[in-house]
Amino acid sequence: MDKTEVAKLEAYLRKTFGMKNIGLRPQPKKNDMAEVFIGDEFIATLYRIEDDGEIEYQLQMAILEMDLEDV
Repeated sequence: MDKTEVAKLEAYLRKTFGMKNIGLRPQPKKNDMAEVFIGDEFIATLYRIEDDGEIEYQLQMAILEMDLEDV
């Protein structure tokens, strides 16, 4: 993902979730993936998938059972 694409995705996530502190950090060794952070906390991965000329983005977030104990 290039800088323009990352900026658009970041703006989309911020608007969609109503959070200004969501950020994307592209992975230098993987041009189709970025990590999603809220502040300094990693929350998910975002994948760029291209198939038959169409592009989609998939957000994958894992929630551990132990994280639910504090709720």
